[in-house]
Amino acid sequence: MTPAERERLLVTILDALSDPKGAMAEGRPHHKAKGRAIDMLTLHFGTTGRAIYLAEELAVLYPGEDVFVPDIFAVLDVPQPEDDPRMAWVVADEGRGLSLVLEVLHQGDRKKDLVANVEWYAHLGIPEYFVYDRLRQQIHGYRLPGPDATRYERIVPQMGRHASAVLGLDLAVVGDRLQFFYGMAELFGSADLIGRLKGMMEGLESRAEQAQAQAEQAQAQAEQAQAQVEQAMMGLREAILAALDMRQIPSSDEARARLLACHDPAALQRWLLRAMSARSLDEVFAG
Repeated sequence: MTPAERERLLVTILDALSDPKGAMAEGRPHHKAKGRAIDMLTLHFGTTGRAIYLAEELAVLYPGEDVFVPDIFAVLDVPQPEDDPRMAWVVADEGRGLSLVLEVLHQGDRKKDLVANVEWYAHLGIPEYFVYDRLRQQIHGYRLPGPDATRYERIVPQMGRHASAVLGLDLAVVGDRLQFFYGMAELFGSADLIGRLKGMMEGLESRAEQAQAQAEQAQAQAEQAQAQVEQAMMGLREAILAALDMRQIPSSDEARARLLACHDPAALQRWLLRAMSARSLDEVFAG
């Protein structure tokens, strides 16, 4: 493509993108559905390492055709660059056309997405075309039956899922959202993963708090039990001194120190029994 041809192409693309009708937004629900879909697909293929180029609202130009801007498109066997410099997908430059288009229909032109695009995308040779009708929570899938086919065949859903041979995934409406499945596994977007991670962290924090509370409770119970033991031993010491006083046996400082140093309840009980009948301190502390 010569510089002059590229300049004319750029003008054509910019004119198409500046068309008020073509650029008319369908509101936040439409934008959110597109964003979630491209997020799930990007995360999935980034994890699997499969070479597939994904783009959202990027202008596309086939030779001799009008510029169009699909909601989402995919091209097989083209790596997804981290910092994509493309301003448009120009088939003549890229050497290949689109492999799949996904349109999100909310308040837009139903005839364009469900009639005109079905004919046009088939004419362009795009192997698969899907429409997520968000307003009615339906999926419409179309596939070219062969490489030379120019008309789509409908993709018949199985168990509510529309299989995409291009993506190797199934599309389905779950609740009020478009969902992708890899076999039986449900794909998740960034927000879903963050929510799950947050839930896991909250669960771990809750269990940690419970464990801490249980440890503190056990510690308090142990301290209380120890205090009760100390109180009981203090009572035994006082009872021994009272028995010695009753027996008129003088209790020396050494004997008091020995009582305070003893933390064996069995020994204190044994000394108390002896103090009640002993005639001297030696008999109390013997053995």
